[in-house]
Amino acid sequence: MEKRIYAALPTYSLQQAIEICKQCDDTEDYVLLPLSVGFYWDDWKLAQSICLRLFAHQNAAVRANAALGLSYIARNHGKLDKHIVKPYLLQELRQNETYRWRIIDALQDINLFLDWHMAEKAIQKYE
Repeated sequence: MEKRIYAALPTYSLQQAIEICKQCDDTEDYVLLPLSVGFYWDDWKLAQSICLRLFAHQNAAVRANAALGLSYIARNHGKLDKHIVKPYLLQELRQNETYRWRIIDALQDINLFLDWHMAEKAIQKYE
């Protein structure tokens, strides 16, 4: 069994985030970037944009963490552009079978913190 070690999320500057998004390989930074920007960045719109960009990544874990990053933004800022983020979240809910549980958690958190009712019927289908 793999031993898990707690480590604080790294913080990334805008320049570091841009460099990570330009990379072509799957690095740990890709997985951590949406969580970090959702948790630490004051500019919620810029953090949202980074998360949305990561929904195009080939790695399912990166895309799932992009959804989780959006939930961090909802938690920490109480804001998201619903008409922009909803299609990304719904598509990932349908297509990301491996990490669907994480997408559901993110959607439920977003609904809780923003008092939305997004994808509630779709979530019931998978629970």
